Amino acid sequence: MIDWSTCPAAERDAARVSGVWVFCGTRVPVAALFENLEEGVSVHQFVEWFPGVSIEHVHAVLEHAARSSLAVA
Repeated sequence: MIDWSTCPAAERDAARVSGVWVFCGTRVPVAALFENLEEGVSVHQFVEWFPGVSIEHVHAVLEHAARSSLAVA
């Protein structure tokens, strides 16, 4: 499991969205990015569909996930 607490583009607040990890300043769960990517949605489409999520947020989350997976391997 990825530790999102060290990702600058993700935040968690128990009072928002049931405490799941979301993109900073939004109510969009980080998991939504991966679910959409699995369905073939492009990063640019995702950013268009979820106002408040920037391309920089998405890149930071993807980079964090990639680094985390390398640390586990």
